[in-house]
Amino acid sequence: MKFKSFVSVAALAVAATAVAGAAQARDQIQIAGSSTVLPYASIVAEAFGENTDFPTPVVESGGSSAGLKKFCEGVGENTIDIANSSRPIREAEIKACAEAGVKDIIEVRIGYDGIVFASDIKGNKFAFTPADWFKALAAEVVVDGKVVPNTAKSWKDVNPNLPDQPILAFVPGTKHGTREVFEEKVIAAGCKETGALDVFKKADEKGAAKKCITLRTDGVSVDIDGDYTETLARIESNKNGIGVFGLSFYENNTDKLQVATINNVVPTVAAIASGEYPVSRPLYFYVKKAHIGVIPGLQEFAQFFVSDEIAGANGPLAQYGLVSDPELAKVQADVAAAKTIGQ
Repeated sequence: MKFKSFVSVAALAVAATAVAGAAQARDQIQIAGSSTVLPYASIVAEAFGENTDFPTPVVESGGSSAGLKKFCEGVGENTIDIANSSRPIREAEIKACAEAGVKDIIEVRIGYDGIVFASDIKGNKFAFTPADWFKALAAEVVVDGKVVPNTAKSWKDVNPNLPDQPILAFVPGTKHGTREVFEEKVIAAGCKETGALDVFKKADEKGAAKKCITLRTDGVSVDIDGDYTETLARIESNKNGIGVFGLSFYENNTDKLQVATINNVVPTVAAIASGEYPVSRPLYFYVKKAHIGVIPGLQEFAQFFVSDEIAGANGPLAQYGLVSDPELAKVQADVAAAKTIGQ
């Protein structure tokens, strides 16, 4: 993957030569976090190493929450420089960061992705609604106005229009940003659609929202703490399984997986860009401003990541499945100015 023909990248390479010669405690950018953002960050890190005089950044996964926790451990060469996240940083995390000395955080939105539901390519086809997922996976549901434990066994039990296939879902574990979006835009939305939220509120106003997204623990809903490759492996070993994936991962595995619709909308880049597909989310990375000028290439890497050549509609990230940010020019300006959260 070569980009040296681009003027902006060439300019970064010149800047890199000037900075990289300085004596530094650590000269390699350290990144951790979201498994959804991982492939994009890896593509950019490789291109950055190839096209500048800076070393290729080290990119690790582990999930959005784990990455942000690591990011908030403090400032200094023994802490990471960037946290990737498939959800916005929480107020509690910003507070934890500040308490550990990480007070100036640069938020960088790299584009958009969709959450899709995919199963074995040779299996049954599915057309879901959020209500179907709530009825299938919620620990408790409402039957005849009463709250009861969920005992649904087949997708046909949930919706007579769905296949008579045992319910088995592989969902991201709680440390993943994808899990939070899945809970909010699918399970919680389904809870509201079915009227269960209103019933839960009558019994416990404060605990209703949490009850909506509490999933079954009887083996029907399986948390996956690893990345999407683990989810794919589970489906390959159990053909009844349906996995929760990022759009880009599915698009790079269409020889193994088929995708379901949500509310009769097929998840595509165009449907996500237009907002038609209901389960989409922005993707981010977060930079410690205190490390800029200390860790060589950090500012340059952030600018490189969101450049037109990389994050634009015709760049390698879009080719992999990222939906380019319609406000990319503003993101670029904010990154160039090292604008921090709250500014």
